[in-house]
Amino acid sequence: MKSAYLYVRVSTDEQKRKGYSLPEQEDRLLKYCKYYDIEVKGIYREDYSAKNFNRPEWNRLFSEIKKKSSGEDKNILFIKWDRFSRNVEYAYEMIGKLRKYKTTAKAIDQPIDFSVPESTVMLAVYLAVPEAENARRAQNTSNGIRRAKLMGRHPSKAPLGFINLTMMDGRKGIAPKEPEAEIIKWAFYQVARNDHKISKIIKIVNEKGLVCSRSHFFRILHNPVYCGLIPVTLDSGNEGVVKALHEPLISESLFNQVQSVINTRRRITAKKDDLQSLFFLRSFLICPVCNRKLCGSVSKGRSENYPYYHCHNGCRTRINALFLNDCYYNKLRELMLSKNAVELFKKVLEDQNIKTQKASYLCTQKVLERKINEEELTLSRGRKLFIAGILKIDDYNQLRKENQVSTKNLKKEVQDIAVKLKGIDRKNQIEEKALVEIFQRFSEFEASDKRHLVNLIPPNNVDYKTGDLTLDLNKAFLKILSKKRNRKNNRKNEFH
Repeated sequence: MKSAYLYVRVSTDEQKRKGYSLPEQEDRLLKYCKYYDIEVKGIYREDYSAKNFNRPEWNRLFSEIKKKSSGEDKNILFIKWDRFSRNVEYAYEMIGKLRKYKTTAKAIDQPIDFSVPESTVMLAVYLAVPEAENARRAQNTSNGIRRAKLMGRHPSKAPLGFINLTMMDGRKGIAPKEPEAEIIKWAFYQVARNDHKISKIIKIVNEKGLVCSRSHFFRILHNPVYCGLIPVTLDSGNEGVVKALHEPLISESLFNQVQSVINTRRRITAKKDDLQSLFFLRSFLICPVCNRKLCGSVSKGRSENYPYYHCHNGCRTRINALFLNDCYYNKLRELMLSKNAVELFKKVLEDQNIKTQKASYLCTQKVLERKINEEELTLSRGRKLFIAGILKIDDYNQLRKENQVSTKNLKKEVQDIAVKLKGIDRKNQIEEKALVEIFQRFSEFEASDKRHLVNLIPPNNVDYKTGDLTLDLNKAFLKILSKKRNRKNNRKNEFH
């Protein structure tokens, strides 16, 4: 052998489990070439799995082999055959391809003399052992995951809305993570109500801060983990579920209701939803001619569409819908909270929204701080073992590297929580005007909320020509609402 290409490979899990490293392999191969006076024509360093040959550095090496197909024989050196491949079928196929280009693959720790026919038996053993090792490891991992699921634990990465935790006994688990968990709860309730299209719910969810695609959102809706159930393959081979140990976000009944909604043909359409939002006064208006309730529809013109509230069965009463909607909205904007109710509403908003969310963030912050302390304690113990000579320097360096990465990620999460807590404190300082004038953003309400509010405060004594109307306030509203004063004449307005 006069010259050779050097190939070193390691995957992340192998480096962590066995201590393989690219520099160590490279150093041994270089010493081997120096001892046998072999010219090194190139070194190819791979950080990739050996389940197949679709690897960046190997493809580059193979392209180089094909370019120099003519001339003298070529060689590829590596430490062991498991660096070459961990799949017998692909390994024999690649060896055949290399022979076409006068290239021989050789392992310095497991030498094979291809001129001896019996050597093919040893080659088969060298190639089969890594594949069997991979298969055994995969089976053990699969069995471990299945045992954890049967015990009610979620052993893999936490789904959106949860966070991975390590219990005091060392077992892994998941727990709700705010604010994502609260947003997902809201999404489940909205889907179960079946008032809006899924696309609209996804848009609102994204605006609330839960970043996920449409396909990811549907995976969330189908995932029983959110209702406290773990899907698992039973001993009989059938698929089943077991009761989970983690805290669920929703009830099983709500989850089943959502499945019924998304697995059947939805009747809600965007057009219907838009019409409900446009004609929110429908059935609250009375025809001035025949005293029947007015309905609403859109009339198609030459250039655009025109919405109207109108009567039916031959009655020709028709009123511009946008005009009446604006009249009602303007009248509603005149309402404001009375001074006595302002402080009460502040306390209610604080208790229902801010304090609950803040308590959740503080709880998450304590969990993260506890995990940071555990990481510091682990590093401290590793340092003592290293000083005592029990822990090798390579193991200690690897431990410190992993510890630094984990601590950095945890501190980043703590910083994110701190930013969210500051945001809550800012929200706690409610602007007086925004709270008092509570109906200023009525036009932005959803269709169902608009209808609900009109049902509570219906229009009365409507003049369809001028748009004048009054609001029918019950005794409860009269105690907490008042009407804005006219600044010009300072007269006190009264409700009719």
